[in-house]
Amino acid sequence: MATPTLTVRRAGRTDLAAIDALLAKTYPALLKADYPPSVMVTAVPLIARANPALVASGHYFVVADGEGRVVGAGGCTPGRPGAGAAGPAGHVRHVVTDHRRLREGIGRRLLEHIFGHARGEGMRVLLAQATRTAVPFYAAMGFVSLGPIEVELRPGITFPAVAMARTL
Repeated sequence: MATPTLTVRRAGRTDLAAIDALLAKTYPALLKADYPPSVMVTAVPLIARANPALVASGHYFVVADGEGRVVGAGGCTPGRPGAGAAGPAGHVRHVVTDHRRLREGIGRRLLEHIFGHARGEGMRVLLAQATRTAVPFYAAMGFVSLGPIEVELRPGITFPAVAMARTL
């Protein structure tokens, strides 16, 4: 079977609806095995939405298949999660692969692109706040676990995640 054609490109505002739809379908489908119903009801609706400022930042990318469908998205921004200050560290942001297209190399291709972008921006370490579901994937891509964390989404609503890091 031929490998599907995948194109990684910088995301723009015109991709917002496709990214939003991908997140809204994929996060609930993938995360339900690793999170209790209380998290699925309160936190997942907040994380399963595209961030317009991030999409337009120049640091966010989409993976399109041969027919132009967005099947993956993600990026990185300078600075540490929650800090915003630029420096040698970067923060992996809102990575998603279509849950119906896992194990096709979409996530790997996207993260390799992100690694190159991060190096070009002067980042030397990438930090990720990985979902429990994504920890094995990030580990396979060279990230190490720094331990469990709680990401505050809104006052009173947190999301259990795993802090991870990778040297570039």
